[in-house]
Amino acid sequence: PIEISRFKFQEGKEDYYMTASRMVPYKRIDVIVKAFSKMPDKKLVVIGDGPDMDKIVGKSGSNIEILGYQSFSKLKDFMSRAKAFVFAAEEDFGIVPVEDQACGTPVIAYAKGGALETGKEGVTGVFFEHQTVESLCNAVLRFESTINQFDAQVIRENAERFSDVRFRSELVEYVDKCYKEFFTIN
Repeated sequence: PIEISRFKFQEGKEDYYMTASRMVPYKRIDVIVKAFSKMPDKKLVVIGDGPDMDKIVGKSGSNIEILGYQSFSKLKDFMSRAKAFVFAAEEDFGIVPVEDQACGTPVIAYAKGGALETGKEGVTGVFFEHQTVESLCNAVLRFESTINQFDAQVIRENAERFSDVRFRSELVEYVDKCYKEFFTIN
């Protein structure tokens, strides 16, 4: 579960995209950086550090700001103000995209794994089908052509499906139900 209350909800967004991750191959930050290098009119902020940092820096264009490791408070600030969060990894769940949604920030995500469960096409953001520069560029263009349809409050409400409060409540409810059933049968 995610502590949704730790993330600042913000409706007004600034004119930059962001991604945040450990710089390792499977996170596919290289695809994100290459894609935005081909779209020099779109600003990208990259937060994170790791073994692929030099490789990522080497692929970045002048429209890409690589900040390296940042404190959690700075990360949350960038998340709340971003036009959209870009997520290119295939993860079982993927916590950071849900945290961005908690800020009311749309997510442009690779259409595999947990992103398909935590996001909704056209509601919380857009998906791209392949981990390629072309597929991601097309998704960013689709996002921009439909940007006015995204409602920050609806995006936040989607994130609340994964809240710690809901998790605890439903877990207690389930345990109570099982307990009552057990003692009713026996």
